[in-house]
Amino acid sequence: MNKMAIILAAGQGKRMKSKLYKVLHPVCGKPMVSHVLDAVRNAECDRTVVVVGHGAEDVKTALGESVEYALQAEQLGTGHAVQQAEALLGQEDGVTVVTYGDTPLVTADTIKELIAHHVREGAAATVLTADVAEPFGLGRIIRGEDGSVLGIVEQKDCSPEQAAIREINTGTYCFDNRKLFSALSDVTNNNSQGEYYATDVIGILRNRGERISASKCKDPAEATGVNDRIALGEAERLMRQRINEAHQANGVTIIDAANTYIEAGVTIGADTVIYPGTLLRGATSIGSDCVIGPSADLTDTTVGDGATIRQTVAEDAEVAEGCNVGPFAYLRPGTKLGRRVKVGDFVEIKNATIGDESKVPHLSYVGDAIVGSGVNIGCGAITANYDGYNKSMTEIGDNAFIGSNANLIAPVKIGSGAYVVAGSTITNNVADNDLAIARERQVNKPGYADKIRARARAKKNQETE
Repeated sequence: MNKMAIILAAGQGKRMKSKLYKVLHPVCGKPMVSHVLDAVRNAECDRTVVVVGHGAEDVKTALGESVEYALQAEQLGTGHAVQQAEALLGQEDGVTVVTYGDTPLVTADTIKELIAHHVREGAAATVLTADVAEPFGLGRIIRGEDGSVLGIVEQKDCSPEQAAIREINTGTYCFDNRKLFSALSDVTNNNSQGEYYATDVIGILRNRGERISASKCKDPAEATGVNDRIALGEAERLMRQRINEAHQANGVTIIDAANTYIEAGVTIGADTVIYPGTLLRGATSIGSDCVIGPSADLTDTTVGDGATIRQTVAEDAEVAEGCNVGPFAYLRPGTKLGRRVKVGDFVEIKNATIGDESKVPHLSYVGDAIVGSGVNIGCGAITANYDGYNKSMTEIGDNAFIGSNANLIAPVKIGSGAYVVAGSTITNNVADNDLAIARERQVNKPGYADKIRARARAKKNQETE
């Protein structure tokens, strides 16, 4: 049996009050429509057609070439939008799921059950429904004695008895594909909005004597549609809760889930502890037995087993097993830390490889560098990598010692086992096991401090007279 899906993503979303088209607004790091696409893909739909309109090129850029597209040039209603897929799917046998690109919480399991229920019932159409505590403003499901759907009644048309019904239409359906497009040809725009509604298909099929069924989703949150920023925030909260609970179920300790922000593409190993204020974004991957946070902000960063990262910002970085990073470190793109590296407070590393068991404990900048194993970089040391026009590399060999407040002026090489004395400015290469001193000899002038103070007082008195 062919399984197909149509995702409606043509609306501009004026209530969002945004330059960004509605379905592209992110929820936990992914555009809403990408969440929906993942759900239908994971429900094993063979073909997916995304109906685009406003922002069509932006939507296509976000989703890529793995789906088919149909253009709704004029927004004439949801029924009209579904019709735009007829040229692609109209002659297919099988079932078609119709859903919206602004319902990011719908899951693959729910869509699978919707399709399975539809097939078991032998229905022409099956409505995905949900029981909600506050159904006001939503279409109510009217069932017959046999459980089939007699109709969907909108809020404004509800009798008092119908208004009390808590089972609502989520806006997601499963149809017999040929019967769907046949019924769409009878949909009219004889309504106050002058639009063609997909919900009218249910009544048309019912009037033809077809069976209309309903499949109720277990989690009412899946019915959440996003039409404004308030609903977007609620979808973000619900998705974040779902993501956090999935990690907890897989053995991750999250100390304060309400204040931990993990995006959809993040993976975390068992027995890792996440402290409050932490943001894990993009394709970040955390190993097992790690301690992350408080207040760590990691984007597209890989962290090995047993690492500790506190109060740190990292982007496109690699942190190997057993590293200790922070507090208040900044790992910029291209950072690669070997095993058991120490990066301490107020250290910035950019496009640099730091070898196993090396230490950059505090107040240093290492950029465009290759640092060997067992290296110690003292407080305040920097690699001066930029001359205003070009970036140059610094190389530091294994077991070298870089003293506090040293300046390494790239391009420069410090050999293995070399020792750079504190306060030195190094402009020439240092050979293996050499000691480099590059600073002025200290000169003490007895009693000269009193002369400087007297001179300063005299100048101040002149300025105030």
